[in-house]
Amino acid sequence: MSLLDTAHQLNYPQLRRIYEDLHAHPELSGQEHTTAEKILAELRSIDATIHSSIGGYGIVVVLNNGEGKTALMRADFDALPVEEKTGVSFASTVPGKMHACGHDMHTTSLIAVIHHLDNNRHLWRGTFIALFQPSEENGQGALAMVNDNLFAHIPTPDVCFGQHILPGRAGSIMSMPGPIMAACDAIEIIITGKAAHGSMPHNSLDPTYAAAAIVLRLQGIVGREVAPSDFAVISVGTFEAGNSHNTIPGQARIVLNLRTYDEKVRAHLYEAIERVVRAECAASNFTTPPTFRYFGQGPVTDNSHEVFNIVRPLFDAHFCSHSLDATPWTASEDFSYIPRAKNIPYMFWFVGSTPHELWDKAVSEDRVHELVPVNHMSTFLPDFRNTLDGCVHATLAALEGYLGTKD
Repeated sequence: MSLLDTAHQLNYPQLRRIYEDLHAHPELSGQEHTTAEKILAELRSIDATIHSSIGGYGIVVVLNNGEGKTALMRADFDALPVEEKTGVSFASTVPGKMHACGHDMHTTSLIAVIHHLDNNRHLWRGTFIALFQPSEENGQGALAMVNDNLFAHIPTPDVCFGQHILPGRAGSIMSMPGPIMAACDAIEIIITGKAAHGSMPHNSLDPTYAAAAIVLRLQGIVGREVAPSDFAVISVGTFEAGNSHNTIPGQARIVLNLRTYDEKVRAHLYEAIERVVRAECAASNFTTPPTFRYFGQGPVTDNSHEVFNIVRPLFDAHFCSHSLDATPWTASEDFSYIPRAKNIPYMFWFVGSTPHELWDKAVSEDRVHELVPVNHMSTFLPDFRNTLDGCVHATLAALEGYLGTKD
């Protein structure tokens, strides 16, 4: 008998109530006060040590169950500034805010896992840590918890786990070793020239002209300095210069978004971007050097091969043909700040959330990108039961590899 063998014991009506309540009352990053209170309310009956208000509204739940290894599972619980258009009865009641990325499902499934472990202590041994993280969408929550003495409240785990729902046949599990999600960076570049009247361009040092040249040259970094076998994206998210039709402005602002899977590639992008910007400013004879501000940084999510080799066979045994190879996702996560803080091996996987009928139709017609809502869209909504089962069962399967089964 294993934890998975008893997973049918889940209280689905209660879990649906929790999920629909969270979905209907979304809170943005750094504002998750009520959501945190709701999570704590669902854990009152649990025989565990609970710490709250870590790094903002972060919560950790420690279930001790004798000698053995320690495993941590993380769920995030912030929402997005998106106007919901799903039309469901439990749609967001907060204008302009929505759980459009599935964090409400992550939270509900982790609550389910906690209750299941607490009710079936005879089937496992060791220590389980459930970590509820705020502020994932702005990339600040995991590091904030680490910096707020997270590891003073919990024993150091032997392994850390995380998961994310995304488009795919609901309940399918997608996993892989190595980089599964990209690193991200934002860079704000300020270019200072010299303003002049539009009729006298010769009196200016035009930052708009230089900024436009920089935008074009940036793609040369990706196209000519990064090997085709590597991955890199440089996107210009903001380009601002001037506010008058007859004035050449004195300053321009560019904000970039970077994505990479490799720290060496990431470091090269930093160097190359600054080189290109400084060179274009020098070519325009600017006397004030450009400035660079790095922010919005997130690490590569780089799965441990050792952990993958333990967990993937357990996924395959339980999910059979629905245990799939993941494709690296170019989105980014801050989850790995937690295991990286103590050099803990970790594994992150994806759970399909698209209703079966919709997914099968989209695949058969080769219209997945056209028909299937994706994360951050106003119509993104997981198939509750199949997605919940995928999240819970994947977590329990992974835990089997570390917390084991009592004799």
